[in-house]
Amino acid sequence: MQPTWRSLRILYNASATDATHDAAESFTHPPCHPNTRLKILDDLTTWSQDTSDSASQILWMHGPAGTGKSAIAQSFCEQLQDRASLAGSFFFKRGHSSCGNAAKLWPTIAYQLALISPSYKAAIALRLTSNPALVNKSLPAQLQRLLIEPYHDKDTSNDRNLIIVIDGLDECEDETRQQEILRSLARFLASQPLLRILIVSRPEVHIKQVFGEAALSSYAHLTVPGSSEDVEVYLTDEFKRIRETHAAMASISCPWPEDDLIQHIMDKSSGHFIYAATVIRFVEDNDFDPVERLVIVTQLPPQEQDSDYISPFSALDELYLQILNTVPHRPQLSRVLSVIAAEFTNRLSVAQIGQLLTLKPTEILLTIRRLNSLIEIQPWGELAEGAVNQHISVYHASFLDFLRDPSRSRNFHFSDMDRQHLAMDTLEALSQNLSPSHEVSLPQ
Repeated sequence: MQPTWRSLRILYNASATDATHDAAESFTHPPCHPNTRLKILDDLTTWSQDTSDSASQILWMHGPAGTGKSAIAQSFCEQLQDRASLAGSFFFKRGHSSCGNAAKLWPTIAYQLALISPSYKAAIALRLTSNPALVNKSLPAQLQRLLIEPYHDKDTSNDRNLIIVIDGLDECEDETRQQEILRSLARFLASQPLLRILIVSRPEVHIKQVFGEAALSSYAHLTVPGSSEDVEVYLTDEFKRIRETHAAMASISCPWPEDDLIQHIMDKSSGHFIYAATVIRFVEDNDFDPVERLVIVTQLPPQEQDSDYISPFSALDELYLQILNTVPHRPQLSRVLSVIAAEFTNRLSVAQIGQLLTLKPTEILLTIRRLNSLIEIQPWGELAEGAVNQHISVYHASFLDFLRDPSRSRNFHFSDMDRQHLAMDTLEALSQNLSPSHEVSLPQ
């Protein structure tokens, strides 16, 4: 075997080839639905093709859970590949033996880059021939030896802008490793003007922290918003597909579903694809009648279900539970969630919630700091006692349904006991003669 191919074999064995955008497991992160997310994909294309001196080498694309970030990343990878501009991709997956392993990241990217760049392949082969153990070094050393140095040595005279896409950084094995990856990129910025990196993740506090450090201050960021228009396109197309292809729909007359049912789903989705996609997966099951399944979804009451019951939203619930289980301050979290689930008629500030629960604003912010992908705090600021004007709201209307249904939210549900405690807390707060600026509007 020639030295170059031996070196490629070393990279291949150290890689997570199932983490790339075109791997066999890529069905877990399908691309965007046709004719959706056009604006944000255009923004990504503009960034990737910007050759000006002011162009940012690192772009952080972030958004709440369920906004379709991985679908956007997948579509972007496919577009880059069509333009021969994709250097490599890595889609992290929580708990996966290889796709969740940070040590696999840079060997995987290096392997993909070697396949498309003959001069880089020759440069990396020389290094691995002399030291095959480079793939086992620390993350910063891997980045330096496997990517920065060989890419610097290669002939770049004919290079175009090449893009590395790293999706789901928050799905990497632990927070420390996530931060280590980002901090390793600081030296990358000054070394590789022809390589750019897209980082995709939820807006977790520990990731925000690193991007706020001076070494990464030149990064650009792009927020993935919800889009009711895109969700409507998705729902309309998918229900049409079910109507035309499902065996049980042959005798169903149009229109199905009626506009008010689609609007109901759109309202619950809050412009986020995860709820809509969960509904479609449940309704389209070939072993059931789609009409009956849609009725279950749109009329599902909060209740204790028997052991044989399968929730339409089991996948969505697992996502919510996964995020909630990262919070260490469980007693305080339950109290804060009870206020959120009660849906006071006016959105409450952090200070008002603190008065209701007899907690300091810093205690509330520390309690929910790991829930950035579910709970929005506006305006976001430092954990300071003076943060009295910050308000809390939820990104997903479906999250409120989740909290109120004990069969879904389990130990996080908003129970009758929680309602009683909240009522007592409210009466106690009102008895303290709150000023008009801090009046609390009770839920009906």
